[in-house]
Amino acid sequence: MALSQYLGLDKSNNDITKMRPLVYRSTATPVYVDLYVSSITNVDEKAQSLTTQVKMITGWPKMKWNKTLFCGMETFAAPKDLVWTPDISIIERAFGRCLVTARRWMLFRVIWSCGRFPRLVCSFESSDGKNAAQLETSADFVSLTTACKMDLYKFPFDSHTCNITLQSTAYSVYEISIDEITNADGITGRSKELFQAQGEWELIEINVTKAFINIIYEDLNLDQLIYQITIKRRPLLYVINFMLPVFIFLVLDVMSFFIHGRGTDKLSFKMTLLLSISVFLLILNDTLPSTANQIPLIGVYCSAIFILIGISILETILVNLLKAKGKRSVETTTAVTGPNGSVSDSVRDQNEEPSSTLNCCAPIQQNQQEKTCLCWTRVARIIDVIFLILYIITIIVFLSVLGKLWIP
Repeated sequence: MALSQYLGLDKSNNDITKMRPLVYRSTATPVYVDLYVSSITNVDEKAQSLTTQVKMITGWPKMKWNKTLFCGMETFAAPKDLVWTPDISIIERAFGRCLVTARRWMLFRVIWSCGRFPRLVCSFESSDGKNAAQLETSADFVSLTTACKMDLYKFPFDSHTCNITLQSTAYSVYEISIDEITNADGITGRSKELFQAQGEWELIEINVTKAFINIIYEDLNLDQLIYQITIKRRPLLYVINFMLPVFIFLVLDVMSFFIHGRGTDKLSFKMTLLLSISVFLLILNDTLPSTANQIPLIGVYCSAIFILIGISILETILVNLLKAKGKRSVETTTAVTGPNGSVSDSVRDQNEEPSSTLNCCAPIQQNQQEKTCLCWTRVARIIDVIFLILYIITIIVFLSVLGKLWIP
């Protein structure tokens, strides 16, 4: 109660709640910000959005007290409506959610004394060294959903850099200046310590840059602080559950060339492989956005294997057609001459007086039909062997080129 009365928070004070604090020899109020990423909740590739849990520490010159006079109190929780708060907002906010909206959930503002932040410059002294304004600091835990432009060309071996840009919406650069408290290495190290979720994404680093934006039509210069969050996907799950099965389907298609049996069995086996890959393509279509500038390499990978197996099916149909044509010639010859080379009864019934000439020509016709059958079978085997060699070479070249482009 004594500290509340000392800070003037026990009554309505417009100077505390409404007025922007000023610093000697400066018209701009310095605002110091630290932003730590504690977890990555969701990454939506289709919506191009990133949902993170962040801890944001904000400091600005406002209140001061001597903690030795107030039982060593270093923190003080005050209702948020009783203290002035800089209107720091997120530029990349998505779905209408921003930091200001999230702050409304908090009923109290935690005020820290400067002794808790030794790295922070907490006093701004005047020329005579008598007057000083300490920093009021607060910590907010916020769930942010921000827009993030993602390049999924190397999915699932991809990494992305998403920006969280802090700026004031009401004050120009001449009224509020935004700076970081901790450097990029310190923010990255502290974020990795606070990082809780060990899921699909890995936090690589966080860089901090300062920028200015000029709104021409309003003739307004705004100060910005940009946090560049670099994350990397862990690809093991997609390799095991997606890429490896598709590759196994391709290997099975190659091994199907060594199947001995009826052509319909081989054809049905290849059609099963083709339908299986089409299921993976449907799953991939639900995962990746349809507005990507470049076709992701995983789409090229699945589509190319789908096309290769489709060409293999066409080759199998052609080979079976050639073999069936030769087999049909043998069956026709057998129906005319009989199994022992003699003229069949149906042909004999059509001729009232079978001549010895027909019996002499029957073996010759049978030999010609057998040669024709062997010719078609030989052509089918040659096509099958040549296609298998070219098929394997194409697969090796395709996977080699794709691997160089894909895996870093």
